[in-house]
Amino acid sequence: MLPGPADYVPTRLLNGAADVAHESGYLLDVVGLEGDASARAERMRTLLHPENVDGILSFTPLSTGMAGVDLTSFTVPVLVEGEYDDNMRAQGLLADASTMAQIVRRLAADGHRRFVHVAGSDLWTSARNRRMVYETTVAQLGLTSCAVVEGDWTVRSGWDAATTVIARCGATAVLAANDRVAFGIIQGLQSMQVDVPGQVSVVGWDDEEIGRFMRPALSTVSIDRERQGREAMGRLLALLRGEAPASLPAPSDFSHLVLRESTGPAPDAPPPV
Repeated sequence: MLPGPADYVPTRLLNGAADVAHESGYLLDVVGLEGDASARAERMRTLLHPENVDGILSFTPLSTGMAGVDLTSFTVPVLVEGEYDDNMRAQGLLADASTMAQIVRRLAADGHRRFVHVAGSDLWTSARNRRMVYETTVAQLGLTSCAVVEGDWTVRSGWDAATTVIARCGATAVLAANDRVAFGIIQGLQSMQVDVPGQVSVVGWDDEEIGRFMRPALSTVSIDRERQGREAMGRLLALLRGEAPASLPAPSDFSHLVLRESTGPAPDAPPPV
């Protein structure tokens, strides 16, 4: 179950869920329902027929506060992950930003002291979380945040940040909200003859395929969406077997930093011993 209609479909998440369902002999249908959480739950009663459905896995909320629908009243098991809001914006586990702290610490270990973060849209929980972890970690380590540039997840926002702020503020490390923003940053810096990573290191987020073939290849955060889907479906299957679902893994278990060519030592860092 997803909110619908939506421009974005979490393909990797659904692929992981489908794989586990198929391995256990089930088929997976994807259904998008419009309306708020309670309206979706009520419409689900009329659209889904118990004789054709063994269980329901929802990646969006189906109840809201005290006015919510009693999901135990359904004749089949219902597992609500609630990882997307009504507009298909990631929240919960999918919006975890703990790896941002690892990025800052790694770059600090490479001698970087002046940072910039080019943020995503503030409408997204994931963007707000990444900014918060960035600012908190920079402060904890006594580093300098030269700027937090408001962005909108686009290549253009990265280009604009690079050509109007980053190239002139003295930062040697830039953390982008996603890989597309990072691509724009690198292109913008290179257009101003700023070497990446010789003068400025850049890190993205999402490990999109384009980043592996950029020059320089993009350092980024890889998130295992397939595993998230598999874990969610595994918990639903446990309910079908009458078992208690496994506890949720730590959010950090699903993500890791991938270092490639776009990051390196700060330009004024002492050489390694």
